[in-house]
Amino acid sequence: MQKTKKSVAKRFKLSATGKLIRRTPGFRHLLANKSTKSKRRATRDKLVAPGHSAPLKRCLPFGL
Repeated sequence: MQKTKKSVAKRFKLSATGKLIRRTPGFRHLLANKSTKSKRRATRDKLVAPGHSAPLKRCLPFGL
């Protein structure tokens, strides 16, 4: 039986075209020191690089 790797499922999401979407790291603390520009960019979701996404997709057999 294939099981979903829950640690991957909590951190990544599959887009409609099959690409992995991730959150920007480092946005939960020390926000007063970060510039407005970096905070604004950190709110956007990012795509996972193609080389990293292949093993992560194997951890999500049912898509999510």
